[in-house]
Amino acid sequence: VPNSKLKEELKYSKYSQKEIAEKLGISVSNISNWKKGKNLPSLEMFYQLCILLEISADDILEIKK
Repeated sequence: VPNSKLKEELKYSKYSQKEIAEKLGISVSNISNWKKGKNLPSLEMFYQLCILLEISADDILEIKK
């Protein structure tokens, strides 16, 4: 997952980091670490994040069709 695109999507989300963490059942530090590039979401968490943020995996992964 390209960190810059993930960071951008999290930054401009209609949800706060706390709200995202609550909705995904994870800690706020996980979100923070994703934004900092310290680690990446699991595949399942990535899928749930795409649904929550209403963005396609292709967009976050910057896959050109």
